Amino acid sequence: MPRPLIGITTYVEESTRYGVWDVPTSLVPSGYYELVQAAGGSAVLLPPDEPGAAAEVLSRVDGLVVAGGPDVDPVHYGAARDPRTGAPATVRDQWELALLTAALDSDTPVLGICRGMQALNVALGGTLIQHIDGHVDTPGLMSWHPVHPVPGTRYAALVPEAAQVPTYHHQAVDRLGRGLVVSAHAADGTVEAIELPDPERWVLGVQWHPERDKDTRVMSSLVEAATTRASSPAGV
Repeated sequence: MPRPLIGITTYVEESTRYGVWDVPTSLVPSGYYELVQAAGGSAVLLPPDEPGAAAEVLSRVDGLVVAGGPDVDPVHYGAARDPRTGAPATVRDQWELALLTAALDSDTPVLGICRGMQALNVALGGTLIQHIDGHVDTPGLMSWHPVHPVPGTRYAALVPEAAQVPTYHHQAVDRLGRGLVVSAHAADGTVEAIELPDPERWVLGVQWHPERDKDTRVMSSLVEAATTRASSPAGV
């Protein structure tokens, strides 16, 4: 059967210069779609659209990856803005939260990566720590550190050992959203992965950047779940 189609949300840059062009751009680092392809899926990019179009767009794909990027606006979880929180990415916030809601409503397999994990938590009513000190070892550079799986979770079944992961972030999950459980954490207690524990639904978020790694286990599991969904008689 055809490879499952995995939608990947995009970064949105107000101005990107390449060649003679200097224009607003929606893009994604190549590592995202390369990881989907290495895991056996086909990738399609999902640039921002009207939030009301989210369910229609989700009906055309078999799985969803919400990519990394800027801070989620604290207005979406009822918090005052910390001075260290980045500028709002209003269009992207609205689109990705709508996609996540539509994906959860339709049981579309979901993987949130870094910002995507935080957005997943917010979409389910959770909150974020707007700034953590000392977790990213080298400001401005990707750092690596171990994450420890929580036994009994989907993530632990996929990656049972403490794994070194590439990470770059200054925010983290605070109060968990509805139904979510922690499935991995760092040595300092920072939440590193969250998931819905329902075995019939594939919903997982990781705080690190698997697109910068060679480990395909998590993405392969998403692609497998998307394949199962695509081949079901009802298409759901």
